[in-house]
Amino acid sequence: MPDAEIIDIPKLYQDYLDGEIDLICVLGPTASGKTAYAVNLARQINALAGGQVAEILSGDSRQVYRGMDIGSGKDLCEYGEIPYHLIDIVDAGYRYNVFEYAHDFADAYSDILSRKKVPILCGGSGLYIEAVTSPEYARLHPSEGSDSLPKKTYFIGTLVSREERIAKIDKRLDARLEEGMVDEIRGLLEKGVPADALIFYGLEYKFVTEYAIGKISYEDMRSLLATAIHQFSKRQMTWFRGMEKRRSIKIHWTLPKF
Repeated sequence: MPDAEIIDIPKLYQDYLDGEIDLICVLGPTASGKTAYAVNLARQINALAGGQVAEILSGDSRQVYRGMDIGSGKDLCEYGEIPYHLIDIVDAGYRYNVFEYAHDFADAYSDILSRKKVPILCGGSGLYIEAVTSPEYARLHPSEGSDSLPKKTYFIGTLVSREERIAKIDKRLDARLEEGMVDEIRGLLEKGVPADALIFYGLEYKFVTEYAIGKISYEDMRSLLATAIHQFSKRQMTWFRGMEKRRSIKIHWTLPKF
């Protein structure tokens, strides 16, 4: 595990005002407390500014889909008064991609800047995050709006131990199953979203769909899904540590508590 830092929020906000940075990005593996940290960060910045200035852009590849709420972990109630973007922007069943995300991010980011607000990108989809924070990626994959992407991102990583992360994943999975994740996915199937489209989205949507269509048992679904999420979180951490090496960027890893 990388060493944990204490983030100096007043300095971070002042650096943004001074033009030293043009985007704050909160990233980390699943169940590491990213959303709660980003919302608390936004509230601290608002307190420093004396008003509502911070807005959050989602960096999650599945939260873009309408109706995919429990399985994608939108947790919209966590945002409270903090405005958010890039959630619920396309219908379930559509195969959204990273190029569309870069375009939509550029539009939302430009809108936030035009209103003199502070953009905070929050998510765990490494490819999506790199697509909008890497000038090299924008150069290799130019698209409309890519010239308006951020150039000076300050990265904050939410840090939890492997053991704590696994425990949180398992607890959260059981909570989502109790909240009605199976019914959510059955509802999408009943509305005509093809099973193979949901399976394509992976993780919760793959295994719960396979259970809903009778391909696997409930017990196998729960076990296979938990294992898949554990493996996914490990791959996320590998991706983020790789970002530090590939791009020589600094991720300021911190414990997700204020």
